[in-house]
Amino acid sequence: MRPVVVLLAIVAALTGTPALARAATGPCTPGTGSPRCALWTGTATFVADGDTIDVDVAGDGTRTARRVRLTGINAMELRRYSTRPSRRRGDCHAVEAAARLEGLLRRGHMRVRLAAQDPASRSGSRLRRQVSTRIGGRWIDVASVLVAEGHALWLPNGVEWAWNREYAALSRRAAAQGLRLFDPAACGPGPAAEAALSMRVNYDAPGDDRENVDGEWAAVSNGSDSAVPLDGWWFRDSALRRYVFPDGASIPPRGTVTVYAGHGESTTTSFYWGLSAPAFENPTLDARWMGDGAYLFDPRGNLRSWVIYP
Repeated sequence: MRPVVVLLAIVAALTGTPALARAATGPCTPGTGSPRCALWTGTATFVADGDTIDVDVAGDGTRTARRVRLTGINAMELRRYSTRPSRRRGDCHAVEAAARLEGLLRRGHMRVRLAAQDPASRSGSRLRRQVSTRIGGRWIDVASVLVAEGHALWLPNGVEWAWNREYAALSRRAAAQGLRLFDPAACGPGPAAEAALSMRVNYDAPGDDRENVDGEWAAVSNGSDSAVPLDGWWFRDSALRRYVFPDGASIPPRGTVTVYAGHGESTTTSFYWGLSAPAFENPTLDARWMGDGAYLFDPRGNLRSWVIYP
């Protein structure tokens, strides 16, 4: 066994966590120049939501399924999980994303291939993995399908970075086409539905981002002649953290409001997220292709304005 597998087995024995099966190795992505990945196969036993599944990993010596977080994407959240699609409940787009993921896996007879640049990669207690299923004689990257169809946001990862550039391009394309999440009326008519909203993001604060959290901000502009009420609207980056606008907030006609990442005293046009660390990833423009996104949702769950970078 490779040293990393031996180490993981020792850790598993000490912590009670099931050991990882011994992995094969291969390129993470098709084409030349791909980094190498550890590869496992298994059977998907449950679809939790649009980016999380349970997998019985072949060769790990158990029939215990492991929870797997699909790397590189973030689907909207379910509040009720179920094996029966009719019983699922959650944010707008969440049920549809889970159904699409489950449909892809069923077409592949629930057989999956898992890939990771770092076999120990985790998202909390979940294994962080790229997931493929075999359809029509070839392995299909299910996350690439979900992000390309607008079912999920791009969520780049600095450890499992092999897929970042592809998923970023697919997400920008889905946004340009107004697919699903990027359809501003997909969840039903929201307030100020005709307002022309745009956004700018300052993701790189002057100096050290960690010491100048308020140097990161997102400015949302209203191009219409009427104010846009922001009661119940919320703002997020690619991760799950949200800023919910206070009651009575609005964007003035032909005006702008700014959300600062850190702490401060809000005004009618300046709001503070209250984070103690930077919100936005700085783009790297290297092989890792790190970046982020900023997203503004109305109370119905419609995505009304966004920026995806780089």
